[in-house]
Amino acid sequence: MNDRQEYTSPVYTVRAVPIEKIRVNAYNPNVVAPPEMKLLELSIWEDGYTMPCVCYYRHEEDVYELVDGFHRYRVMKTSQRVYEREKGCLPVTIINKDLSNRMASTIRHNRARGVHSIELMTNIVAELKKAGMSDAWIIKNIGMDKDELLRFKQISGLAALFADKNFSVPQK
Repeated sequence: MNDRQEYTSPVYTVRAVPIEKIRVNAYNPNVVAPPEMKLLELSIWEDGYTMPCVCYYRHEEDVYELVDGFHRYRVMKTSQRVYEREKGCLPVTIINKDLSNRMASTIRHNRARGVHSIELMTNIVAELKKAGMSDAWIIKNIGMDKDELLRFKQISGLAALFADKNFSVPQK
């Protein structure tokens, strides 16, 4: 790209593409475990699609090949309620790159997402508890299981996080 040319990022031209016109690529190494897929479906249901998928348009086939967003695509394919609400269309941005650069783009997108910091997640759990959120609310809305929530509470060392639990020994 010539530095003097005006550049417009693809995100400014999001389009609704019928899911039937989208094809997965054969090179995405990213895997999402079932609990996180369930959380992604909930996130899309509760918040809508907040990030478009990234595709390459294949003119000769009139299809869009996914570069990033496979799991958002999969939610649309497997969640009837999301499919119906979105009228079968997925938000998509287009990049025009050769295969090698699309592969590199897929990896960059995946790796840039990173992982959650234990310290930051512990702080979030503590703040939610201070705000009066129940364990059940946190489990449902943050996508944790009971054991994971317990570990974050233990790591924090804050007695207040256990305030809603009864730890007394029953009297005989």
